[in-house]
Amino acid sequence: MSENRPPIILQSGKRPQCSIIWLHGLGADGQDFVPVAEELDLPVAVRYVFPHAPMRPVTINGGYVMRAWYDIVGQVRDARQDEVGIRASQLLVEQLMAHEMENGILPDKIFLAGFSQGGAIALHTALRRTVPLAGVLALSTYLPLAESASREAQPRSRITPIFMAHGRNDPVIPFALGEGSRDMLRGLGYVVEWHEYIMQHSVCEQELRDIESWLTLQIKRAFS
Repeated sequence: MSENRPPIILQSGKRPQCSIIWLHGLGADGQDFVPVAEELDLPVAVRYVFPHAPMRPVTINGGYVMRAWYDIVGQVRDARQDEVGIRASQLLVEQLMAHEMENGILPDKIFLAGFSQGGAIALHTALRRTVPLAGVLALSTYLPLAESASREAQPRSRITPIFMAHGRNDPVIPFALGEGSRDMLRGLGYVVEWHEYIMQHSVCEQELRDIESWLTLQIKRAFS
């Protein structure tokens, strides 16, 4: 399997008016959230971009090589974080957004979305944008490098709306860690819409409907 596979592109219409860059979780690939996108009924044509994380050894999984946006050394709450890997993935996402802008999609029409590790990269990247985005979907995730976020968050990024969702029974990223990230983001001045569900580290049907409603609202605002 090549590290450099191009992203999967899905367009819901002939002339997309906004883009959603959707980042998968640890060990998955870009195909993981294609079925979710296919279920969403949004008010404008959308170009979905599903990149594949690089292949890398993951310490917590015994060094097994898999697709990962960054290394995980131990349990998320307490372990040293892979700052180099996180910032490298931020650069990859910035390049994807630049490509969308070259295709005529303005930053305020671009959403970042991600699950677990992918959601962590989406949050990390959005906070450091000098030009705000249409919104961030952060699913079953947390804010990485939280100590640097307060220093590096760009003032204009604070108008980027954030949707966060978490399972109350999540055994991978503890529910309390998601709540703590939500509270920190709100403390930094971000508007975070929070949803919680009786589920583990996954996505449920009600969550999909809530995502659809939130995206619809943000898209309407972007084009108003």
